[in-house]
Amino acid sequence: MSDNAANDDVQKPLLGTLLHRGVYRIVMQRPERMNALSSEMMTALSAELAKAAEDPEVRVVLLGAEGTVFCAGHDLKELTAARAEADGGKATYERIMRQCSDLMQQIVRLPKPVVSVVTGLATAAGCQLVASCDLAIATDTATFCTPGVNIGLFCSTPMVALSRNVAPKQAMEMLLTGESIDASTAKDFGLINRIVPQDYLEQVVQKYAEVIASKSSRTLKIGKDAFYRQIEMPLAEAYEFAAQTMVENMMAKDAEEGIAAFLQKRKPEWTDS
Repeated sequence: MSDNAANDDVQKPLLGTLLHRGVYRIVMQRPERMNALSSEMMTALSAELAKAAEDPEVRVVLLGAEGTVFCAGHDLKELTAARAEADGGKATYERIMRQCSDLMQQIVRLPKPVVSVVTGLATAAGCQLVASCDLAIATDTATFCTPGVNIGLFCSTPMVALSRNVAPKQAMEMLLTGESIDASTAKDFGLINRIVPQDYLEQVVQKYAEVIASKSSRTLKIGKDAFYRQIEMPLAEAYEFAAQTMVENMMAKDAEEGIAAFLQKRKPEWTDS
């Protein structure tokens, strides 16, 4: 992570990164701006995710943030400033919403698992960011909301990720009321996987990530891709696709090694092939 002084806004990078034992941490470092998804922040995140996708040393990505707000969603000051443009900001809004949509899809399509680590409020597109990650761990004080309705701006793009993680009535409750839910409710809704006390967060998250990182990266890539592709298919088509995926997976060297290791009661030695 960056060791620059916290008040050095000019020199401090938007993101802090650290690779350790296959776990790549990406930390948003703009707590004074509530880690808002400005165009600059989204560009930085996209670049780091692209690097993680290509780096064979990276096996799992952790996405976290500094401060009491995980992510406040879009930068409303940036959006408001665009109203002064000749078209009232329309072109800027189209660019930013497209950029955000591309970022969320990049997370889903990343060939490695992405885990959000939420230590504060995740609101609007920040909640969308959590929902877009494959897994989510939150502290017991974390909160979540899609409050756009409160300012006359329905959370339409966050709705896409939210509705693919949360049951329809729970998603609509969040979208229509704009009210915050606590970590326990978010877990009940299916938005997050685990709740961890702040004092134990680092220990639990690292262990959680290392368990995932210990698996064959080829297997994880096949499985993650298949999960998101089949979930949009009709039942019969999904089974046909999943069966073919299983055949492809069975032909991989890591599947041969993993099955042999299981039968021989030994630890597998992955080659990620």
